[in-house]
Amino acid sequence: MLANLKQIAELVDVFSRYGVRKTYRKGDFVIHPGEQPPGIFYIVQGLVKAYDITKYGEENLLIVRKQDELFPLIWAITGQERRVAYQALAPTVTLQISRQHFEEQIIKHPGALAPLLDMTIEMYRLHSERILNLEYRTVRERIVSFLLTMSNRFGARTNEGLLIDIPLRHQDIASSINATRETTSREISVLIKKGYISKNKSYYTLIDIVSLRALIK
Repeated sequence: MLANLKQIAELVDVFSRYGVRKTYRKGDFVIHPGEQPPGIFYIVQGLVKAYDITKYGEENLLIVRKQDELFPLIWAITGQERRVAYQALAPTVTLQISRQHFEEQIIKHPGALAPLLDMTIEMYRLHSERILNLEYRTVRERIVSFLLTMSNRFGARTNEGLLIDIPLRHQDIASSINATRETTSREISVLIKKGYISKNKSYYTLIDIVSLRALIK
């Protein structure tokens, strides 16, 4: 992390002073598919998933934004956007400002650029790991790699194991690893039967991390 606490506070202050507070229920769209972003959002609490729609009409999960992150990050920095949809995965509170106001405030508060750079590097790392994930030949290996990556970002220790504390549908996992939903579901069932992972609704817990890591060595 490049940003210090003062610089992080500087970025938060930009949104706290000038942002409009908005609340969303689970499943609400923050930015609809194909919609031009109405502004830049800072997540006060909650989770927001970003995805696009493939030519086959399927959702392609891109990234999940969490508390203290902002989106759309690429649009915020470059003004370029791919018409990505943003949808709340949980009850979510954001602060929204216009891109023009955002640019003006960043110029006045250059220290706020450091946490933005941290977020950009993190996004680059996640997308790089997604590309490396596709080098695995089997769907099972790609699922394991995906779950381990998500546990690094959203993992919470429990008595059972390492909980990935965001809801993930089979389609979300399948689109991220370039596999069909049916094959993904079948391989997840195998991992559950082997006792490597467990699933409660759409939440996964990594039970035997040593064995999972061994599968992708």
